Amino acid sequence: MLIASYNRPGMGDVLVTMVNNGSGEQTVTTKQNVTEIKDAQGQLLGYNFQNASQLLPDLEGHRGQVVLTEDQVATLNQAIQEAGFATPLVADLSPKFVVGYVSEMEDHPKSDHLHITKVDLGDETVQIVCGSPNIENHVKVIVAKVGAMMPSGQIIWPGELVGVESDGMICAGRELNLKNASDKPGCVILPADFGQPGDAFDFEKGNQLF
Repeated sequence: MLIASYNRPGMGDVLVTMVNNGSGEQTVTTKQNVTEIKDAQGQLLGYNFQNASQLLPDLEGHRGQVVLTEDQVATLNQAIQEAGFATPLVADLSPKFVVGYVSEMEDHPKSDHLHITKVDLGDETVQIVCGSPNIENHVKVIVAKVGAMMPSGQIIWPGELVGVESDGMICAGRELNLKNASDKPGCVILPADFGQPGDAFDFEKGNQLF
């Protein structure tokens, strides 16, 4: 998993990359224009690259999440190596917003409004705890996979909801800033012919749903 974000407010010409979710004490080491961030156990959480547009001129004009190509990751890895850090980044070109099919659904045993779903993503089935009031069994939905960055900047990490594992998020239209999406709670129920499980979600097509 590789999540990258460029030109965050207040940060300027900095590319932030994350490979793991960390909490608690962190170790931050800066060499040259590269900052390595590790957790207390020594696990790599990510790197920050200062003056990032000098490394990757294509970043100019971008803001927010960036999907890095293999060539761009190779350039970053060269900077990591030259700075004296050992762990390279690995390119991740897989789509993070995909069509999912709810193959199973049951009520959460400790909640009166949450549901535990099994969602078919084509090459895998994931468990997602969902609180949308309109979620149903045997429907197609939009799934933000682990590693997705929402328009709000929220990153989807593996987690738990009321003690039950949840790996991803079933999305509402407003959460994805889809055109004319309702502000009322509820996930997007896709038409039956809207792609196959695991297909990358087509945002342009999605903007015609409402």
